[in-house]
Amino acid sequence: AIYHVMNRGNHLDPIFKDDQDRVIFLKTLQETCQASGWVVHGFVLMGNHYHLLIETMRPTLVVGMQYLNSVYTRRYNVRQKTFGHLFQGRYKALLVDGEARGYFLTVSDYIHMNPVRAGKVGDLTLLLKDRWSSAGWLAGSRKDRPDWLRWERIYGELGLKSWRSRCRRDYRQYLGRRVMEVQEERGRNKEWKGIRRGWCLGREGFVLKMK
Repeated sequence: AIYHVMNRGNHLDPIFKDDQDRVIFLKTLQETCQASGWVVHGFVLMGNHYHLLIETMRPTLVVGMQYLNSVYTRRYNVRQKTFGHLFQGRYKALLVDGEARGYFLTVSDYIHMNPVRAGKVGDLTLLLKDRWSSAGWLAGSRKDRPDWLRWERIYGELGLKSWRSRCRRDYRQYLGRRVMEVQEERGRNKEWKGIRRGWCLGREGFVLKMK
C-alpha cells in the first residue's frame, strides 16, 4: 500500500536540534527501508515534524514505523544527552489511492511544498537546494540519490517516462509552478484538506474498499 506518514515532536518541540540529527534520521530511515522492504517516494524534514510518502511491498507499516521512531528517539537522546519521549504519540498514516491519477501526486506536492508553506524557502532554487527534502534529488539537482528514494512513480504521474535530462527539467519546471501557486494561495489549497484531516485519500470506491 501507499501511505503519507507524518509525526510531530512531543508538545510540538523540535525533533532535530541540528543537521547531524537529520543525517541520523535519514540513516535510520534507510535501515527501515532495508529491513521492512519500503520504498520512499518523497520526504521532508521540518523543525518539529517530518513527512514521508512511502510504499510498503509487504504489510510492514507498523513494525517499520516502530523501528524508525524508536531507534531514532534512542539515538537522539544519546546524542543530545536527554531522555523520554521525543514524538507526541502514534504517527499519522494516510492511506493513498495509488491507482487513480492525481491522488499520489497531490500528496507528493503537499510534502515537497511544506517548506514553502512554512516560509522556509521562497523560490524554486532554494527548494532544490534544501538538503532535507527529496525535491532536489527527484528533480536531478542533487547527486547521489539514495537507492531507497524512487522517482519513477512521481514522474509517471506527470507523463514523464525516463530519467533523461529533459524529463528532469520538466519536473523542475512543474515544481516551480507549484511553488508560485502555493505562494499565491498562501497555503489555502483546498485539495490538501483531505490530507490534513483524513485517513484515506482516493476515489469513492477505493475508500469504501478500504473501509
